[in-house]
Amino acid sequence: MAKGFDQADLDRLLQLDAGYRSALATTESLRAESNAASKEIGRATSEERQAKIEAAGRLKSRLSEAEAALTAADTELNELALTVPNPAHESVPVGSEDAFTTEREVGDRGPAPAYSHGEVGEYLGIVDTERAVRMSGSRFAYVMGDAVRLQFALVQWTLDKIAGHGFVPVVTPVLVREEMMELAGFFPTDRNQVYALEADELYLIGTSEVALAGLHRQERLDEDVLPVRYAGYSSCFRREAGTYGKDTSGIFRVHQFDKVEMFIYSHPDHSWEELELLRTLQEEIVSGLQLPYRVINVASGDLGAPAAKKYDLEVWLPSEQRYREVTSCSNYTDYSARRMNTRMKTDDGNRLVHTLNGTACAIGRTLLYIFENHQQADGTIVVPEVLRPYCQGLEVITPREGKV
Repeated sequence: MAKGFDQADLDRLLQLDAGYRSALATTESLRAESNAASKEIGRATSEERQAKIEAAGRLKSRLSEAEAALTAADTELNELALTVPNPAHESVPVGSEDAFTTEREVGDRGPAPAYSHGEVGEYLGIVDTERAVRMSGSRFAYVMGDAVRLQFALVQWTLDKIAGHGFVPVVTPVLVREEMMELAGFFPTDRNQVYALEADELYLIGTSEVALAGLHRQERLDEDVLPVRYAGYSSCFRREAGTYGKDTSGIFRVHQFDKVEMFIYSHPDHSWEELELLRTLQEEIVSGLQLPYRVINVASGDLGAPAAKKYDLEVWLPSEQRYREVTSCSNYTDYSARRMNTRMKTDDGNRLVHTLNGTACAIGRTLLYIFENHQQADGTIVVPEVLRPYCQGLEVITPREGKV
């Protein structure tokens, strides 16, 4: 299959499903017999009672064995079922991660700046990674001074921009149970990227998508309220396992970062229109910040299990003379809703909704793209015009006074 779940996996899944159904039928049959046997004891004569008690005991023993077999079959089936990916949409390029197609490129790609994003933050005194490493280890940073103003300007401007499309702002929990990670599609595949608080059986989220996906778990939404759109703001955490030596300078790849995430509960008949809305909003945000970018249609080999289709937006990083990812948006169709049991009520009954998600603004990465693409020859940074009203009219970030 295009997403790596081959015929042998499918055959095994069908075999386990058949075994589970057989164990379920056996258990239900024995449970009915055991209940009937218990009732017969109450109706038995004194001469019959002991024999019926012994027969009921044997049935109860067989039922216990059948229930244990059913639990084992259910566990094995669910473990494999959790790895089944959502089929890729027909418009998705088939192949490895390099088989993506470029939808469009926008803006002029500039030359390398005087300072890279890692260097300019230290030069201006607005990012301090050296002291953060001493305190917390690698891939942490202090963001300081005008960069903090810029960060919260990005958050507020982004929320204002998408509010007109009905996105309700939500500050989500950042700790969730293991079950939520599984139902949202992050476990088992991304388990090694997630921080665990084992004593409390809680996990730190890598995106507010997890919490937003569970917001309407086990609920039936009225058809006429769809789409329901949320804008989740949260700090996010990622172990970055397997990235040793990659992107170690600055704040490109860190363990703690903030995001504004868009999440949509959609009518199944309109989810592809909602995906295009997410992509359009992401482009408006990036272009509003005057950042050169491209949109790619992600290939099946890099799609991930939940997504039927995904767009990535990549911004030009002048110091590296290449595009790097800043946001993505995906249509999960009914993959997540099926696990969460989130449905919509219609005149004909209940249907699974479709869910979609897309990052509106990855704050840290957007900051560093601004650091480079809006950097002047002397290393100062011009604040994008749309953000100036949100940071008290600040126009240019210069070296921080009193820097120590």
